[in-house]
Amino acid sequence: MTEPTVPGDPHEVQLLAYADRLGGGIAGARELLEGPLAPFRGVHLLPFFVPFDGDDAGFDPVDHTSVDPRLGSWDDVRAIAAQREVTADLIVNHVSADSAEFQDWLARQEDSPYEGMFLTFDAVFPDGGTEAQITAFYRPRPGLPFTAYRTGDGRRRLVWTTFVPSQVDVDVQHPAGIRYLERLLDALAAGGVTTVRLDAVGYAIKTPGSDSFMTEHTLEFVRDITAMAHRRSLRVLVEVHAHYTQQLAIAPLVDLVYDFALPPLLLHSLGTGTVDRLAHWLEIRPRNAITVLDTHDGIGVIDAGPALDREGLISFEEMRAIFERAAAATDGHSSLASVLPAWTALPHQINATFFSVLGADPTAYLLCRAVQLFVPGTPQIYYVGLLAGLDDTELYAATGNGRDVNRHFYAPEELGEALAGEVPRAILALVRLRATQPAFEGEFGAETTGTDTLRLAWVAGAARAQLDVRFGSGEVGFTIEVTGPDGTARYDSVGALAG
Repeated sequence: MTEPTVPGDPHEVQLLAYADRLGGGIAGARELLEGPLAPFRGVHLLPFFVPFDGDDAGFDPVDHTSVDPRLGSWDDVRAIAAQREVTADLIVNHVSADSAEFQDWLARQEDSPYEGMFLTFDAVFPDGGTEAQITAFYRPRPGLPFTAYRTGDGRRRLVWTTFVPSQVDVDVQHPAGIRYLERLLDALAAGGVTTVRLDAVGYAIKTPGSDSFMTEHTLEFVRDITAMAHRRSLRVLVEVHAHYTQQLAIAPLVDLVYDFALPPLLLHSLGTGTVDRLAHWLEIRPRNAITVLDTHDGIGVIDAGPALDREGLISFEEMRAIFERAAAATDGHSSLASVLPAWTALPHQINATFFSVLGADPTAYLLCRAVQLFVPGTPQIYYVGLLAGLDDTELYAATGNGRDVNRHFYAPEELGEALAGEVPRAILALVRLRATQPAFEGEFGAETTGTDTLRLAWVAGAARAQLDVRFGSGEVGFTIEVTGPDGTARYDSVGALAG
């Protein structure tokens, strides 16, 4: 495996948050991390570039090298980085159509210094594309991935827009595109960032005759950009929602990958009362994983499911059952908010909060959080999940963006009330346990103790941390036992953890 530029910390737990929606800005996020959220040793600050509030909540940067002054400055980022690992997004696939680079290219075309930076239809299909070739491309949205833009000399150019028309794709194989990415990496490294998350990298390379998602050509690009990041002493985290075998394939090439299969497998176990699929995944999953339950993009389900030519960790019908149970728990909101990609039968993620999908059941929720905090890798807790947030249906109704149900804006007084709640206090207790218990420096083991029960344990010398989880009908629960110099402590309820 590629050697990480910064060694992993077995006690690190990360917070994932929009600075404006949690702390009001980067300085506010720092205050929280130095106060009630001090147990977190790392933070992934979601896009804080100019503008942070565009068409895609910052993932459509006009200027990817500058901090939006409404949120703070690079000095604020460096102040957090002085105490904690800081992850930031490197949005490799696209940039805003309002960016200076794209506007200059539209106006001047071949005379622009950015000629070649943006991916056009004819760059991929110089001899024209057939219907079969064009419709083969995988797109996470309905429709085709192109938008016609009028140039300064009156021509129309068909530009690749994989996600939305205002996000124009970068040609990451053209020298102009490579120069752009190197400029971004320089800015992030100078700003104190320690890890870059390659956003939407699975879509970056378009290869005619394939679906152009996570192909061998994509993996070669991942190798190249990882080397570019390592030359700047940056770790690389890859974000890919795909068949689990693709995650296994990409894990050796980078420092970190997401474990997006864990959340649907936990939902499957809770829905069926079985642990065999979850136990199998724990045997084969990458150890260099960022472990999540929910993120700003919702709850991935496709990651555990089948591909056209490969079986999944769960079947298509078992995936459908997860969506149906989520819809029942959210009074149908998740079905309305979840987006159906082009040419697919199910969404690839649930747009809802994890707490909502569990019907706001504190015990089931803390069971899932406990598993997340006990499996190998680096746990990352989304701010809405930390605060046991429910679906923000008002924000969704106002914006029409399904992912906004899980992107709540917390006012200061609301944040204080949320942090005082029993469920957030219990989650923070789990974070402190992972951050301080020496057992997590030792050996990990997982075993099934019945068809509906699972045991996870860490042992380092005399220190031991053990989690037993029960998924059986009517018997959902967990027990945590921690053994150290002062004896053994036991927690078997949300209240016991919350203290």
